[in-house]
Amino acid sequence: MDWKKEIKSWGIMLSVVAFLYFTGLLPVIVGGMQSVLLSTGLIKPKIEIPDLTDQQFDYRGKFLTFDGKQIDLESYRGKTVFINLWASWCGPCRAEMPHISELYKSVQNEPDLEFLMIGIDNDIKKSQGFIEGKNWAFPAVHASYGLNQSLQSESIPTTLVVNPAGKIVFYQEGMSNFNTDEFRDFLVNQSK
Repeated sequence: MDWKKEIKSWGIMLSVVAFLYFTGLLPVIVGGMQSVLLSTGLIKPKIEIPDLTDQQFDYRGKFLTFDGKQIDLESYRGKTVFINLWASWCGPCRAEMPHISELYKSVQNEPDLEFLMIGIDNDIKKSQGFIEGKNWAFPAVHASYGLNQSLQSESIPTTLVVNPAGKIVFYQEGMSNFNTDEFRDFLVNQSK
């Protein structure tokens, strides 16, 4: 084995990774690769109603839109709500957002079905900067006032669906391609 070639190869790879990391391009590239993976259809949501029948969703909480308006979580009571927790630095979040946007476009005219994409970056400007300039159609807000107990999660992205009765009928930590016929039907049927 030629150690000089081996060291040179590792040096080049580490230099590329360091460059991508320090320029902030690493999450963009990783997110793009994960989005391609989601597009293959290999990772889909498992539509199994979790056994949370004794737990009601907590509608206490407020969020800020990126133009400074306050959104009260209570205003979503009585509707089916698709909620996604994300952050600008999260590669898997970046990967699933185009698919969530396409899902939103296909169901946005459904009565009593709402989407709430909640950015949890420490700084609202980071979340806003990430969303601006994208052609994503869904409504996005920032968790400027924190998250209630129902929205606490061990990891992001985290997605949940709350039915009109206030029950959590879907909960998933991790990325997925939600833009499937099966998941779309599941969402629409929650509102009926």
